[in-house]
Amino acid sequence: MSTPYPFTAVVGQNDLRLALLLNAVSPAVGGVLVRGEKGTAKSTAVRALSALLPQVDVVPGCRFSCAPAAPYPSCPDGPHEEGPGGARPARMVELPVGASEDRLVGALDIERALSEGVKAFEPGLLADAHRGILYVDEVNLLHDHLVDVLLDAAAMGASYVEREGVSVRHAARFLLVGTMNPEEGELRPQLLDRFGLTVEVAASREPAQRVEVVRRRLAYEDDPAGFADRWAEDEADVRARVVAARALLPQVRLGDTALLRIAATCAGFEVDGMRADIVMARTATALAAWAGRVDVLKEDVRQAALLALPHRRRRNPFDAPGLDEDRLDEILDGFPDEEPDPEPEPEPQGPDDGGSGPEDDPDGGGGGGVPPQGGGPEAPDTPEAREAPEAPEALEAPEGPSQAPEPSSAPAAAAPEQAAVRASEPFRTKMLSVPGLGEGAAGRRSRARTAHGRTTGATRPRGHLTKLHLAATVQAAAPHQKARGRSGRGLVVRKDDLRQATREGREGNLVLFLVDASGSMAARQRMSAVKGAVLSLLLDAYQRRDKVGMITFRGAGAELALPPTSSVDTAATRLELLPTGGRTPLASGLLKARDVLRLERLRDPSRRPLLVVVTDGRATSAGDLGGDPRELSGRSARLLAAEGVTSVVVDCESGPVRLGLAGALASDLGAPAVTLDGLRADSLAGLVKNVRTAVTSAAPGSSSASTASRRAA
Repeated sequence: MSTPYPFTAVVGQNDLRLALLLNAVSPAVGGVLVRGEKGTAKSTAVRALSALLPQVDVVPGCRFSCAPAAPYPSCPDGPHEEGPGGARPARMVELPVGASEDRLVGALDIERALSEGVKAFEPGLLADAHRGILYVDEVNLLHDHLVDVLLDAAAMGASYVEREGVSVRHAARFLLVGTMNPEEGELRPQLLDRFGLTVEVAASREPAQRVEVVRRRLAYEDDPAGFADRWAEDEADVRARVVAARALLPQVRLGDTALLRIAATCAGFEVDGMRADIVMARTATALAAWAGRVDVLKEDVRQAALLALPHRRRRNPFDAPGLDEDRLDEILDGFPDEEPDPEPEPEPQGPDDGGSGPEDDPDGGGGGGVPPQGGGPEAPDTPEAREAPEAPEALEAPEGPSQAPEPSSAPAAAAPEQAAVRASEPFRTKMLSVPGLGEGAAGRRSRARTAHGRTTGATRPRGHLTKLHLAATVQAAAPHQKARGRSGRGLVVRKDDLRQATREGREGNLVLFLVDASGSMAARQRMSAVKGAVLSLLLDAYQRRDKVGMITFRGAGAELALPPTSSVDTAATRLELLPTGGRTPLASGLLKARDVLRLERLRDPSRRPLLVVVTDGRATSAGDLGGDPRELSGRSARLLAAEGVTSVVVDCESGPVRLGLAGALASDLGAPAVTLDGLRADSLAGLVKNVRTAVTSAAPGSSSASTASRRAA
């Protein structure tokens, strides 16, 4: 087994380490969601935490880690007899992004249950993580139904498995830690709220600290065991402090003033529901215990708010998490401090007794102690740092004006570029869907065969049976009962009789936006309305679990402004900064969309695309292609139609005189055209029907498809 990186050797990231330690002291806090960019020690810190947790006593032979003093009443391996237990280290169980539901909650062997009458249950990762840590890397990429199951188990402390009338229930209490990179997509607000604490992490911009990170990492990779030995004393100090804080936790008093501060803070920041109040109370109590106190002080409530509230204040998917600290201080100062109770006698052990304890080394270099306000360290005090030379002056930030290179001059454009305008208020749109039946990732847009949804039929299982179709199984077994020697009331079922249920639900699609940013769209009010419409469609894509991408075209060609991603808020940011101006190379945009879709089809064949073209239909430039712009755009559109790409044209033409060019483009694409006003939910009743009709008529074998193919040729 490889030697893990020591928790106390992590440089900086004080808020992250504090949040993890508070959950180690009080798992009732509800776990931690760690948000941040790549390469910021998110996974390293989480994996190192398990070494700081005390050992757990378990019933020998119990696959569900029941405690000998209080075994779970419904344990599948029970009932357990009284007796001494065995101690083992706390586990750190990792949930892969591609895990199935059976791998997470466990699997019932339906074949044995029907044919032998045996309730055979194979424990899943929730059982393995009981009384330990369950770590989900890239939790934002996990399927929504798995996140729901995971958070329900964390909230209830138990896992329930139901399969065709056979049920199993077992304890599942664990410290839940998730990490994510917001650039790859956000979690739903409902799921964000289920994590107790959230921490934003970023790489340090201090050269000396970055040097120390590299130095420690290289030392660890050269000699993992030796590196861990140098930090063993600091690890033991923090481990002892966690044990002491756990013992002190029941004695911590949460006074009326602290409760009023918590309630006033949640109300002042307009946080929905009561979960935030409860989490703040538990966090403030854990902070007091971690500091060795029996009274919750104002600074505990403040730090609890900074950890528990930012992610609960998002009002829409495009809001960034955050908290106004000046407003927080104003609320907390409105309540007078209570007289604290006398402090208890200090513990004879722990990291506060001198040496390299956590409070003596707040920078993460020795002991892992974290100051309440989480300031960044300047110079780590570590075994390596005490012997290392000072950072060279060349690593310090240069003084004086920046030496950044001069920006290159932009190529001449046919029309001057205009500054970006703000989008109008988003609105609810009608659902756009891809016709037919797909098999893509679970979502909420188009019909698809999925693991969850309504049952539509039955088939023979391929591999392990997961969803039994009971009626079809009985129907397959019934004709053979006499030949199999049936004598009693029970049905004799063989493996060949079992039938897998096929289900139909909804999938997420790839919604690719092709946005006209040319000079013909540059009227300020008009572009604001266009951006508002695209923003509304992005919000709809977020709610329906789609991937999104964005191509813009203007001037001399088309540009992939945002490669296909699950981060809808990133697309909204790019849209907000989109400038306009120049000629209209419509054909270049359509061909760029064709290239992007072809590449995405190779990467993810099961995710079906939906192309949304936002333009007034004018084609005034051939770009690098040469030829007549209108003819080129028509041929490019017919090429996409011949390849079966589902499209929708959003007609941005305005004014009393309309040329109808967007309608002609929609005809070439075999797609419906809808105006900006018609995109709203209350005035677009027939759009989904029109999309399906248009694509059905363009399907292979239809007269429209044949015509499109001939015209494209």
